[in-house]
Amino acid sequence: MYIGRVSGTVVATIKNELFEGRKLLVVDKLNLEGKPTAKYDIAVDMVQAGVGDLVLVLDEGNSARQVVDREPLGAIRAVIVGIVDEVDLAEGALPHV
Repeated sequence: MYIGRVSGTVVATIKNELFEGRKLLVVDKLNLEGKPTAKYDIAVDMVQAGVGDLVLVLDEGNSARQVVDREPLGAIRAVIVGIVDEVDLAEGALPHV
């Protein structure tokens, strides 16, 4: 699980039936300073997130499939499970998140 920022959307006219009616978003993984890393996921949106939102991403395939009720089968690896309002660490709040 990680915190990321939605940077875009994915549109596909032909896709697996599992993705019908589901929004796919590009999520950039953030480091502890709130800066993007070189990693990203294309995640199924379960919380009506949008571009620019800070989100909580579940990136474990089996757990992600359980969230969308498709376990044990299904081609899902990452799911957005929350929109983050604030992040606080022991030494203070993260800047610029």
